Amino acid sequence: MPGCRNAVPILEISNGLLSWGYNLAMRFTKMHGAGNDYIYVNALEERLSSPSEVARRISDRHFGIGGDGLILIQPPQSAGGDCRMEMYNADGSRAQMCGNGIRCVAKYVHDRGLVQKAELRIETDAGMKMLRVFTGPDGKVGQVEVNMGLPKLARAAIPFEDGGHRDEPAIDVPLKVAGKTYRVTTVSMGNPHVVVSLDHQAISLPSLEDVPLRDWGPQFENHPFFPERVNSEFITFRSREEMDFRVWERGSGETLACGTGACAAVVAGILNNWCDRDVVVHLRGGDLRIRWEDGKEVFMTGPAVEVFTGEWDATIAR
Repeated sequence: MPGCRNAVPILEISNGLLSWGYNLAMRFTKMHGAGNDYIYVNALEERLSSPSEVARRISDRHFGIGGDGLILIQPPQSAGGDCRMEMYNADGSRAQMCGNGIRCVAKYVHDRGLVQKAELRIETDAGMKMLRVFTGPDGKVGQVEVNMGLPKLARAAIPFEDGGHRDEPAIDVPLKVAGKTYRVTTVSMGNPHVVVSLDHQAISLPSLEDVPLRDWGPQFENHPFFPERVNSEFITFRSREEMDFRVWERGSGETLACGTGACAAVVAGILNNWCDRDVVVHLRGGDLRIRWEDGKEVFMTGPAVEVFTGEWDATIAR
């Protein structure tokens, strides 16, 4: 059994039928980018038959390892790719892309000698991403720059179904949520985002720290205008070069950071003339630098940190 050690026979009952299985210790690495933490599994060596179920169980912060989801490091499927990132949210749903997660994938494969070069090509469900790693005196990766690609703005690309033209962007448009009308901007960075600037609303809203995100987040995430659900960013500005940021991620809830969300927030800020094209985003878990040149790709630079490694016994966590 590739990638599984200490296999011990166990008896399982499923749908009233007895069957023999194995007690398999899955090797994993816990990593985070600005506090956005995931459990990483080297799928070049480990084999998971049901990653969605594994993601739900190991992401639990009380009965599992604890994290915002599961990321598998897979072999590339196309020529020129160095590896592939396969991502699952904490609720088991599949996600297309994670800016913080992909930085950690780059650190994982570089620090372990799986890909020994400064510029990497990593496949995602949102397409191929180009990354550049920066190492410290110990030779380990500390910071990673990611070419996040072109933002998509058309309503159909989000998707956002508010009745506006599907090929037109939704910039500073009204969105009624739980009886209140917010001014929002939608952006896709390979996954859908809705950005709400608390500084630019016609209604009175609490400060960023006082936003009741556990209440607001699910209402935005599951709004009927977003058929694939949506990630929601709530932002304020210190200046045209600095932004404060909180996020509710679809399938995971509030996280300490969201790389695609930070990119979407800066794109929205530029489209509304709230900020400049090179912005430091202050997230709850750390800072990201986001740069967007007009008509070109968005670049994100931020940390990648390995926390610990271990083995997870699925039978114990039932």
